[in-house]
Amino acid sequence: MKLVRQLENLHTCNGNDSVTCGICAHRCRLRNGQRGICGVHQNRDGKLVCLVYGRLVAEHVDPIEKKPLFHVLPGTLSYSISTLGCNFSCSHCQNASISQVDRREDVASSGVMKKPEEVVAAAVAAGCSSISYTYVEPTIFLEYAYDCCVLAAEKGIRNVFVSNGYMTGQVAELLAPFISAVNIDIKAFSDSFYKDVCGARLQPVLDSVKRLKELGVWLEATTLIIPGRNDSEEELGSIAAFLADIDTSIPWHVTGFYPAFKMTAAAPTSTAVLKRARQIGLDKGLDYVYAGNRPGAGDEDTFCPGCSRRIIKRYGFRVEELLLRQGCCPGCGEKIPGVWE
Repeated sequence: MKLVRQLENLHTCNGNDSVTCGICAHRCRLRNGQRGICGVHQNRDGKLVCLVYGRLVAEHVDPIEKKPLFHVLPGTLSYSISTLGCNFSCSHCQNASISQVDRREDVASSGVMKKPEEVVAAAVAAGCSSISYTYVEPTIFLEYAYDCCVLAAEKGIRNVFVSNGYMTGQVAELLAPFISAVNIDIKAFSDSFYKDVCGARLQPVLDSVKRLKELGVWLEATTLIIPGRNDSEEELGSIAAFLADIDTSIPWHVTGFYPAFKMTAAAPTSTAVLKRARQIGLDKGLDYVYAGNRPGAGDEDTFCPGCSRRIIKRYGFRVEELLLRQGCCPGCGEKIPGVWE
């Protein structure tokens, strides 16, 4: 009942059975029977209902590095789950078949029904150290994710959110005690990009990065670099400077774009552009910048900022060498921030 009250407090009743949803920064105002932008929350007689509670459409065992999270339990497995729906409409979404929901679609009978207890049991059986709420924006199935998080934490399993960062402050505070790590996409550093490409705004994402860091959640950030759209030195420098101003130890993943969904005509990101982006991040003062989606390019390894020794060697999502000792560099003893145990 405590969670029910907390969730009810997220939303605002406007009279005449109209409800303003408080889960994400869109704050959809819904008349009776209407669904939000996410496509999976509906106003039913003045109460907001999650139509996809427990309805899994994606369920996989992934390396934690795939999230991507490089400073969280390296070399371990994460039980990754998703329902239908998303609160963004990204033109380049690689998971568009499950994220982009027609609000007339019968999402309430989608996927496979799995109770939170079954998700946690499956994670344990698969030898996973964490559960990742991913593939679509996980706050759109907040009620289900929260119940899974609480049970997982009781079993000693970590919880991970892979998020676009569009959650409200109240949701961040609700989740923070139960999630160990979050990776937030900073898709660009311009409101026009967010509006034109994602159907959203930039500022709520930046607010979430700051808030979750303040709440003590381990945070890593990712920017998918799309040639000609968000790859200018000025824009990449602004993202890196924003992160460095919060904490220079925030890992920043600059990853390569591949044509997808409505951006099939765009060119893939070159390795040279990724290396340039990585150098921009380092020049802005970030300690850990990783170039992803190009295995073997040599920019996925973790180096000690104190003595420059390589302490984690990776190839794609595989950890090939792990030299950390109780979270510290074995060479100079510098503490490397992250979730290591």
